[in-house]
Amino acid sequence: MEESETLDFQALERELQIALTLDEKYKRENDAKFRAIHQKVGSYEEFRDIVLASHLKPLEMRDKSGARNQPWNSCAGVTSTKASVPVELSKHTDSRPRTSAEFSRDWRRYYCTGPEKYAFLVTLGAQLLESIFCAEIGFGLLGEFLVILCNHFQPEDAQAIYWILLHLSQTQRFGLSVDFLSSSEREKGQRLFQMLEQKLGVSLQQGSEAELDPAGTAQGACVTEQTVNVTAMQQLSKSYRFT
Repeated sequence: MEESETLDFQALERELQIALTLDEKYKRENDAKFRAIHQKVGSYEEFRDIVLASHLKPLEMRDKSGARNQPWNSCAGVTSTKASVPVELSKHTDSRPRTSAEFSRDWRRYYCTGPEKYAFLVTLGAQLLESIFCAEIGFGLLGEFLVILCNHFQPEDAQAIYWILLHLSQTQRFGLSVDFLSSSEREKGQRLFQMLEQKLGVSLQQGSEAELDPAGTAQGACVTEQTVNVTAMQQLSKSYRFT
């Protein structure tokens, strides 16, 4: 076997460890979300705090007395290589994410700046994003999307952004994601819709989804012939509760 064909088992082990860690984190935070909903928390901040503290465990009697060698918060201030997950993956992956877990991994790890995140969303395209988040949009991601798309809005991407917002609104449990938008995220979302209306106001009858899918996923029976118009924009704004 040539050197180029030799498997790097250490790299595979690291990738497996990262995947297991992300899967455990997703399940832990998802359980925390359900607990917060059942507890009928009074605000988004309280809901967020419950999810962010999902890795913490209640104190036991033996924890309250005597010397303690283990840190109280295992996820804070990790400096040892043994406790942390090594990350040596390429910043630019060769394949597009197909699941919400893969998207979250790429979103957090490979795309660190606002412009990078913006380009990532536009490049993936509306239908692929809907497929990734068909079950639900991950905790806090909808708000992040609105902020990123607003802050880095490019007029030439206006119709592509419209389709992204439309397809995200068709995912399951979308209303719950809207419920937990913060006030600042709602303001960014409203501003984003204003910019879309200003840009698309002259050419609302132009451009079908098939022509605006950068990921090339709108093919065959999946192609939607609907065009962007005033009524469609108003209905979409209502689904985000901006009107």
